[in-house]
Amino acid sequence: MQLQLPQPIPDALAASHKLQNLIAEEIRRHDGWISFARYMELALYAPDFGYYSGGAAKLGKDGDFTTAPEITSLFGETLAHAAGDLMRQSAPQILEFGAGTGKLALDILTECAAAGIHLEHYAIVELSGELRARQQQLLAGFPQVSWLDDFPPAFSGVVLGNEVLDAMPVSLVVKGEHAWLERGVAYTDDKFVYADRPCDAALVAQIPDEANLPVGYLTEVHPVAAGFVGTLAEMFAAGLEQSGKGGAAILFDYGFPASEYYLDQRSEGTLMCHYRHHAHPDPFYLPGLQDITAHVDFTAMAYAAVRSGLEMVGYMSQAAFLLAAGLGDRLLQTSPADARVYLPKANAVQKLTSPAEMGELFKVLVVGLGVQLPDQFDRMDQSHRL
Repeated sequence: MQLQLPQPIPDALAASHKLQNLIAEEIRRHDGWISFARYMELALYAPDFGYYSGGAAKLGKDGDFTTAPEITSLFGETLAHAAGDLMRQSAPQILEFGAGTGKLALDILTECAAAGIHLEHYAIVELSGELRARQQQLLAGFPQVSWLDDFPPAFSGVVLGNEVLDAMPVSLVVKGEHAWLERGVAYTDDKFVYADRPCDAALVAQIPDEANLPVGYLTEVHPVAAGFVGTLAEMFAAGLEQSGKGGAAILFDYGFPASEYYLDQRSEGTLMCHYRHHAHPDPFYLPGLQDITAHVDFTAMAYAAVRSGLEMVGYMSQAAFLLAAGLGDRLLQTSPADARVYLPKANAVQKLTSPAEMGELFKVLVVGLGVQLPDQFDRMDQSHRL
């Protein structure tokens, strides 16, 4: 299939070719085959040339996709109050992974200051040099913000991850006639191609009822994201031991519980690429210049959390979470009579909460130690669906 997408500028195209050569060399060093997870890791995070470590704009009208904080400040303002409830039970600090342009941090910090929500420290773990620079410029007026290169060894407070899990490398598996196979990447005739090899049984352990899926069924599994959740557990446990205070992680992303993830209609998986606001399924197109994502199996994430010692705090749609956290109240702080200001905000709320937009496809998983969401979230909780 020939993709009809906007052409990159020459410098960007040259950088993509350098990354292609780097990945091809990696394949040659590993006997002509690497896992798709390794390909995705290099395409997104290879130093200097990977999508998130290179210099191209990722978000907004000049980038490749738009996230909830970019749509409206009401998202961050609402999340500030949800985080405030959890920080009062733990510690007054936030740790955000993958902070994008810094817009979410800006909105949370601004709302905390305006609403008297106690927040002593806001740390950001950011792998993209381009995004970190934008964040530092945007947040220069907030001395309580700092940047980290990795997990702190111990933490108490609130962890935020908005569209973080979907950007973690996934492994591809396909059901063969007699056993599952791992779909990896080879390099033939100057192009990347898929190539299957026998699969490690541990990879398919994530898939419930895998024996009843049809031959040829292709899907993603998420060992890297599960490992991320496990590391959160270690960090919270160390924080609890040091300070006697726990914490919670609030993870927003698009995906499904396992009962919906492995339906017949998803027999080709959920892998998707984003380039200049075009979505397409080819991860080999211009490596380093496009985002590569997969939907999240939230059942697998919840199991990883519980196995690692975390507690299930809540699971619900993005619409349910934001409305329980007071998104409607935030909107009504602007008078509907002021149509010029109110209507854009109302349209943004519609986009965040409508089942036809982000409201149902995006889910919120909250896991932690020693904290609970306020009572108004109880009737929204759908943890039983996991």
